[in-house]
Amino acid sequence: MRPLENKNMRKKGALSNILVLDLSRLLPGPFCSMILADHGARVISVEDRRFLSDDFFISTVNRNKEHMTLNLKTPQGKEIFSRLAAKADVLMEGFRPGVVHRLGIDYDTVNNINPGIIYCSITGYGQNGTYRNRAGHDVNFMAYSGVLDLMGEPDRPPSIPVVQVADIAGGGMNAAIGILLALFAREKTGKGQYIDISMTDGMISLLSLDLFLYQHTGEVPKRGESTLSHRYAFYNTYETADGRYISIGAVENRFWKHLCEHLGVPEYAGLQYDEKRREEIIDAMRKIFRKKTLARWETELADLDVCWGPVRNLKEVLADPYFREREMVVDMIGKNSEKITSIGVPIRLSETPGSIRSMPMDFGESTVSILRELGYSEKQIALFEKKGVF
Repeated sequence: MRPLENKNMRKKGALSNILVLDLSRLLPGPFCSMILADHGARVISVEDRRFLSDDFFISTVNRNKEHMTLNLKTPQGKEIFSRLAAKADVLMEGFRPGVVHRLGIDYDTVNNINPGIIYCSITGYGQNGTYRNRAGHDVNFMAYSGVLDLMGEPDRPPSIPVVQVADIAGGGMNAAIGILLALFAREKTGKGQYIDISMTDGMISLLSLDLFLYQHTGEVPKRGESTLSHRYAFYNTYETADGRYISIGAVENRFWKHLCEHLGVPEYAGLQYDEKRREEIIDAMRKIFRKKTLARWETELADLDVCWGPVRNLKEVLADPYFREREMVVDMIGKNSEKITSIGVPIRLSETPGSIRSMPMDFGESTVSILRELGYSEKQIALFEKKGVF
């Protein structure tokens, strides 16, 4: 697949000439390596063919990458891996703690092959501690960290977000930051290093504001009742006449004042944090916003200096011209010349911009070409395939 022409494609990304081996699967690791690939790194995803039927192959986070299959439990597979590791700058893995030691591809082993390697492990609970061997998924990491307890409405069960916050923010993004920091350090010291990313650690790190409020008020934050979560009218969501929703985030009083005046309730402008009347104000706002459709409110509030936004669904986001202008929604040309919509690159660099250069390859599509690049003959490759090496 090839992208439609993009001005950023003619420039090299910031990570050009960096080789990344990604042994991770599912979402956290592949999301991280997508960030690196978008910014010019050569990423080779390495997976065991047996995982093709067991797990999701999430194509949307596998763009700009090569993909090969490899059975690391075979001697030949381990030899191929060693050749790749010797050339790599970064190695990523998402196995449970201890698995890489059993496979013989742990940090110490790889570091002996390549002392400059940056080795990043992404797990649910980290490489040490009581919980290290526990199985888990996104919802569990949010639960342990205390984040899930804060999601949803008061007096109702916690709401599981459809976006995998722990996988992406706690795991993938933190891993990308760690790898970039390690690459920067290597430029100064010449040494690689090991990176331990825990998705649960990453979620706890998102609680900075909640910790601040807890330390200053002495009250444990409650679901749906914190300053920035439904407690007050100025930071809330409201249903519209057509059953849609609008968000209001008028934290600063000037924004709240503008909104109150526009909606014909100027008497509420000075009562932004009033505890005695907050439910009255919320109820009044609910009644006001139910009088008009979301489209009407969008037109009416468009030029008003207030922090507001329509609650949109994915289809509407993809159709919004604004995101086309920002190149956050872009089109690719598929193998059959069909147009495929993709999410763009959110990090904007003026001199070394990221870009979408290719859509995801099929599972294992790059295996033979990479083996040829490593110097294996056609006869050897055919024998590898026969023996189940890839």
